[in-house]
Amino acid sequence: MARLKPVDPENAPENVRKLLAELPALNIIRTVALAETCFEPFLRFGTAILTRQQLAGDLRELAILRVARLSEAEYEWVQHVPLALNAGVRSDQVDALERGAVDGSEFTERERAVLAFTTAVVERVGCSDADFERVAAFLPPREIMELTLAIGFYMLVARVMETAQLDLDPPAGPEILERIPFRDA
Repeated sequence: MARLKPVDPENAPENVRKLLAELPALNIIRTVALAETCFEPFLRFGTAILTRQQLAGDLRELAILRVARLSEAEYEWVQHVPLALNAGVRSDQVDALERGAVDGSEFTERERAVLAFTTAVVERVGCSDADFERVAAFLPPREIMELTLAIGFYMLVARVMETAQLDLDPPAGPEILERIPFRDA
């Protein structure tokens, strides 16, 4: 049972109600809406990460799934597996991530570099010179920053989910990407 009751759109302030009307009724969305002044910026930032980064979607989703597993955030995992598969992550890679096996042959050297970087940022806040140089061999500065922002955002999301003990929703699936506001903003 969730610690925080998600916002009921019918009782929400008008600005929150308008945003909720554009979105799927996911517990994470309706719970973040409790923080009315942070709700729209949260959605804008998340939308930018999911739809406007130069960073390849498969790398982003590998990182998000790694964050979910390291954070023990089941809700995040459930929601992002379909997004990852849609972005080109293979099911054997999802299985490996679920087991915590990030160094296997399921992953390319580029993907292993992203996963090592993600692990370091989650576990140590930053990363070693070796982890940075490894990822920098594959990603330009812009994509390294986008990756770092995606990792940080999804660490935040995991902490919201786990602190609020959100009830699991069925996966929204890749269709959610077509329904989120601010895609073109």
